[in-house]
Amino acid sequence: MSNIFYITQINIDFGVLSTLKQECDKYGITKPLIITDQGIKAAGILDKALSQISALKVCVFDQTPSNPTEQAVRAGVKICLDNGCDGLIALGGGSSIDCAKGVAIAATHPGPLKTYATIEGGSPKITDQVLPLIAIPTTAGTGSEVARGAIVIVDDGRKLGFHSWFLVPKVALLDPELTLGLPPLLTAATGMDAIAHCMETFMAPSFNPPADGIALEGLFRGWNHILKATQNGQDKEARMNMMCASMQGAMAFQKGLGCVHSLSHSLGGVNPGLHHGTLNAVFLPAVVKFNSAAPSLSKDNRLMRMANAMGLQASSHEQASRAIAQAIKDMNAHLGLPQGLAEMGVKEEWFEKIIVGATADHCHKTNPRIATHADYTQMLQESM
Repeated sequence: MSNIFYITQINIDFGVLSTLKQECDKYGITKPLIITDQGIKAAGILDKALSQISALKVCVFDQTPSNPTEQAVRAGVKICLDNGCDGLIALGGGSSIDCAKGVAIAATHPGPLKTYATIEGGSPKITDQVLPLIAIPTTAGTGSEVARGAIVIVDDGRKLGFHSWFLVPKVALLDPELTLGLPPLLTAATGMDAIAHCMETFMAPSFNPPADGIALEGLFRGWNHILKATQNGQDKEARMNMMCASMQGAMAFQKGLGCVHSLSHSLGGVNPGLHHGTLNAVFLPAVVKFNSAAPSLSKDNRLMRMANAMGLQASSHEQASRAIAQAIKDMNAHLGLPQGLAEMGVKEEWFEKIIVGATADHCHKTNPRIATHADYTQMLQESM
């Protein structure tokens, strides 16, 4: 049986940040904790948000790291509990939103955070006692603002997923205006993250026709606008389309992701300084090649349908596989992203640890082909 569930309230438009106070009122949030990072603060975006809720008693945690950690979650929880905060506002990229989801759990549930990790059997332990969350993304990538999951590096060094419908933000305020100042490389990396979500979930084998449709349309938007948004950060049409692609990828990926993300999650735990979206961009070609042998992809012409959404010419499944992999490599080059893992400082002696983490990751079993140790080794080698 397939369970199909969609999703949360989304307010999307230029200037929609102005609705923040009324959304706080709607959900009874009178003492919000804003969870953000130093970059958002330096860019003046935090001040924009604060100006909208000056009538409320607001606390701020602005120390979210580039990959959220359990240590950061604890620091946020302390501020939250010390000040009696009754709701959370996540302001930033996926790291801030995921950190806020970690705080939502840890502030209301006992024990270490790993207790609630998906691969630890913790999802059913997350209850409706989580703090209400309003999410305001400032990048167009992870789509965490409309997702039921969060990725956090726990104290033992593993980068784990936490999934529950109770973690879905009450409302997502998608204001493309907040992304106009995003630097080119961050625009590219987060944009490829969104594209990876759309592609991986479309390839995932579980039955969810709405997710397939959303993912394919999101891929069309993302692929056709990522270069424009990267080359001209003030292009409002491109920024709106990238924010849509990000949202759509996350609306769809409840269906499941795959080896791109199992590898990225694991490698991000081995070296937390590596950017998740950039890793996804680098892993995608090898994973598309690996997945092309999955019967479900050829049966439903999935690679040809993705190629069509990307504007590529392909008259067969095999041609589509080659065309997609090459197009991603070419796009990465045009965007100025690394051409391989070696360029990012990844070493072959890390492979064993990466593979152990990837096979334990929650995305491993939702790939259209279950990868073996040898398969992961091959994908890592091809991505170097």
